[in-house]
Amino acid sequence: MAKGYELHQARMMALQGLGKDLARRAKSKCEITGAAGVPLLAYEVPPVGAEPELDRTLLVSHECHEMLEHPQRLAGRGWQGLAEAVWSEMPAVQVVAWRMLSELAKREDWAREVLEEVFLDPEVEEWARAEML
Repeated sequence: MAKGYELHQARMMALQGLGKDLARRAKSKCEITGAAGVPLLAYEVPPVGAEPELDRTLLVSHECHEMLEHPQRLAGRGWQGLAEAVWSEMPAVQVVAWRMLSELAKREDWAREVLEEVFLDPEVEEWARAEML
């Protein structure tokens, strides 16, 4: 058990090391919703590698993080900003937005309509499908 804790702590330290680069890239906003002036958390887009990677880590709001951890709670038109996020130039944002839209599409017609129009590069789509929410 101590070994697992040590590994977790080491990973958290590695993520903290990405903090300044993440904040600079994200302009201190949630990279999914664009929310500013809210606490942000680092979120590694699964599947994760042995070491945290800047290109596979996003800064997200607490609300967004909660939905990523509990996707069954995703609902409503309040997430329509995902329709824009899925077209981001950043693959990690595309992957997370696509996954969230896929979950929303189970309950929301508007999300199904957005997904029908989305085109992802094949390698980004493979990543998005690799580990659904």
